Amino acid sequence: MARKKLDLRKTLFLLPNMITLSSIFCGFDSIRLSATATGDDDYYKASLLLVYALFFDMLDGRVARLTKTQSAFGLQIDSLADVISFGVAPSLLVYKWSFVQKGVVGIVIAFTFTAAAAVRLARFNVLSMSESGQPQKPGKYIVGLPVPPAAGILMSLVVANNAIGGDLYGPKYVAPMMALTVFLAFLMVSTVRFRSFKDLRANGRTIGLVLFGVMSSVGIAMRTKPAFVLVWLLGIYVVIGLVETVVGLPTAVRRRRAEQARRSIPPV
Repeated sequence: MARKKLDLRKTLFLLPNMITLSSIFCGFDSIRLSATATGDDDYYKASLLLVYALFFDMLDGRVARLTKTQSAFGLQIDSLADVISFGVAPSLLVYKWSFVQKGVVGIVIAFTFTAAAAVRLARFNVLSMSESGQPQKPGKYIVGLPVPPAAGILMSLVVANNAIGGDLYGPKYVAPMMALTVFLAFLMVSTVRFRSFKDLRANGRTIGLVLFGVMSSVGIAMRTKPAFVLVWLLGIYVVIGLVETVVGLPTAVRRRRAEQARRSIPPV
């Protein structure tokens, strides 16, 4: 009998999924460390694992597009990975790190972030699939704050706090940290549009934005600690989405009114 030839294209489908599983492992190990943490060093390690998970999350989609191995399965497993690594893991991390001081209120706030992440990812899956069930090409904007950047803000604060030996986990900052968590949860389930950066082109605006990000990051690293760079960049991303929404609000209102007026005109 003739031997079957190895189909390299089929094996390529394993590559992005293995990267996604690496992200899941980082989230799982972060949960393990947070659950058994006995000191600040354990929380720091748990937050670093989530930074690695964020790196794998950014890598798997790019590898899938580069190898042209996007699939409905890849979309689903990526969202499941995000629920674990950026929904459950950061919630447990900030709860054990800080919110535990507030008892039941802290549990509710931490769960709010996890619930918002799950809802956000379910909505993303629905909007990202075509009628045939295949993933669609991502657009210029994403509805709601993506889960990885939202979790990235929380985990990067833990990393930065460890770098400066701060007390963001102390009683003085519990309320602001919980307010920030609720705000991020709200942005995830909101209709605020955030850029996907899938359509970046080498034009003046893009080059200017990159230069601003690089130069400002260098300034932040020199004035404070390099650990604050991630907090700064993710904060800029959130601010850009909010500013663009506020600036474009009058145009959106006029477009909606025009559409309503067009629908109210009776047919001739």
